[in-house]
Amino acid sequence: MAIRNLRYENDEILKKRSREIEVIDEKIKELAQDMMETMHKWDGVGLAAPQVGVLKRIIVIDLYEENTQFTLINPMIIKEKGTQEVDEGCLSFPNKYGKVTRPKEVVVEALDIEGKKVKIKAKDLLAQALCHEIDHLNGIVFTEKVHTGTLETVTPENK
Repeated sequence: MAIRNLRYENDEILKKRSREIEVIDEKIKELAQDMMETMHKWDGVGLAAPQVGVLKRIIVIDLYEENTQFTLINPMIIKEKGTQEVDEGCLSFPNKYGKVTRPKEVVVEALDIEGKKVKIKAKDLLAQALCHEIDHLNGIVFTEKVHTGTLETVTPENK
C-alpha cells in the first residue's frame, strides 16, 4: 500500500468523466487500498480515483464509525429523497469550504471490491459523501455547487 499524490484545484483531471471499471484485478484492488490509505492520511471522509490522478469509477468512504467504510466500483445514484444544506470541503481544495445543497437520502448501487453487487441506503453525512464522490467521477467538483457567497478559505490564522 502507498500514499498517492492528491490532485488539486486547477488540475484538468478533476474536470474529466471517469471510465467504468470492466475488470476488478489486482491493480484495481491496490488502487482501492492506496486510496483508503491516502484518504486516512489527510483525515478525509471520501476520495474518488480522479483525485489521485486515475480516471476510473471507484470511490472510497469512511465515516470513522463501525460499518461505515466503503469501497465502491461503478457507483450510481438510483434514488434521491429530500434535501439538506451542508458545509462541504474537499481534499482537492484544501482549506476551502462552502454551503452546498445535497439530497438528504440516496440509494446507490455499485460493486464492492470483490465484484459483488451492493445497494447502499444512505442519509445525512453518508448521503452527502456519496453524492460528493460520485460527482468527482462525473468531473464535477463541489465548488461548482457552492451557494453564492459562501465559499471561504480557512487558514490557521482565521480558523
